[in-house]
Amino acid sequence: MALRLSSRRLASALRAPRANGYVRFASSVSAALKESNLPQDVKDSIARESSLPNADPPSSSKTAGLVNAQLPYMVPTYVRPPPMFEKGEGCWMWDVENRKYLDFTAGIAVNALGHCDAGVAAVIAEQAKQLMHTSNLYHNPHTGLLSKQLIQLTHATGGMSAATRTFICNSGSEANEAAIKFARKVGKSLSPDKPKHEFVSFQNSFHGRTMGSLSATPNPKYQKPFSPMVPGFKYGTFNDVDAVNDLVTEETCGVIVEPIQGEGGVNVATPEFLLALRKRCTEVGAVLIYDEIQCGLGRTGTFWAHAGYPTESQPDIITTAKALGNGFPIGATIVNEFVCDNIKVGDHGTTFGGNPLGSRVASYILSRLSSPEILDAIPAKEEAFRQHFSSLQQRFPEQITEVRGKGLILGLQLTTDPTPIVTAARERGLLIITCGTNTLRFVPPLVITEAEIKEGMWILGEAMESVWGKGDQVEGTKGQQEMQ
Repeated sequence: MALRLSSRRLASALRAPRANGYVRFASSVSAALKESNLPQDVKDSIARESSLPNADPPSSSKTAGLVNAQLPYMVPTYVRPPPMFEKGEGCWMWDVENRKYLDFTAGIAVNALGHCDAGVAAVIAEQAKQLMHTSNLYHNPHTGLLSKQLIQLTHATGGMSAATRTFICNSGSEANEAAIKFARKVGKSLSPDKPKHEFVSFQNSFHGRTMGSLSATPNPKYQKPFSPMVPGFKYGTFNDVDAVNDLVTEETCGVIVEPIQGEGGVNVATPEFLLALRKRCTEVGAVLIYDEIQCGLGRTGTFWAHAGYPTESQPDIITTAKALGNGFPIGATIVNEFVCDNIKVGDHGTTFGGNPLGSRVASYILSRLSSPEILDAIPAKEEAFRQHFSSLQQRFPEQITEVRGKGLILGLQLTTDPTPIVTAARERGLLIITCGTNTLRFVPPLVITEAEIKEGMWILGEAMESVWGKGDQVEGTKGQQEMQ
């Protein structure tokens, strides 16, 4: 009888609504557990789940059942955390257990307009009923329009003034593959009798997983399983101005660089570095490529990240993807006349690239991402993040050493492995990701509000406290005591 009574009390506590706050909910469950005769390991599991707003789903959950049923059919290229997400809206996502998460990842800087943007959804639905794919054997109204729009917006927003033409593809890796091929073709055209095929990229860069883009990504973890790489790639040190002249030679056909390295740790190129690269590429006739797949399309507060640098440092090629489709797979390689003059019919191609559906969606997205409504709000949002970062640095001075980045591509450098912080944040309802070495990366949707930034940073502070201890309390860092 006592066991039945205590079990009923526990069941009642677990069914109680959590709208009054997780602290009170956890307290009621804790009290019921004390009276329960359940085994200790079961008590511990229940206590943990009740103490966290978004505790990772246990092995007995609906989520685990779905994951375990599907994993045997998937090539194991990723290690994923337990939640399974099934819907989103704006800066929020919900998993199959209907747990709500604030998303500071935006699908790795993809969902710039947030999840399930109504305008994007309407364009997809309308075009899907009209025409989705024709192949590049035929013209369609949208590929050329998107190409023209990218060139005109680049000119209008202070980007590469010599931008002339666009190649539309399906992803960032494909955009970089096109850029690498174009640079190789330019090298052969300029120097048909002498070698001019070497390519330069930089340590801590990330340019993709296909063999050409992977060869430009000097990370042993990614390269070693698939070696040998495409021959002719050389690697320099990011922001090392003094090394540029020796690194880029008469045999160099192309140089690829991220104005802000995303995967490598949110490392920002100095103006002097990009100017030195531009000058040296011009001297030796090499193609300068800016990979803006992660840092471009408004994320820094300018349409292109390189628009914030001296005009004398502008590239010959820009590559883009990610935010261009807000989740729909599409990429683009923008070139100047110097490059385009050396590309002939048949030199490159794509089956799906530039399909009517993708092109129309991207055209709509560009009209939004280039708007003052989006771009003009980025500096204030960056400042909001930085103020919260400053408070966290004061609170945890031994663990947080530096803030890097610009706009809404920001990095928080830690002295220890950030994985426990990522887990603790997720189990409190905040999604964040890592990059580089011990760096937390923040690339939220560009439509995020300052209220959402404040809420997310409060959760992050709670997560850090749970992992590192109390820290040094700073006024204004501690928010409400109960998540609603």
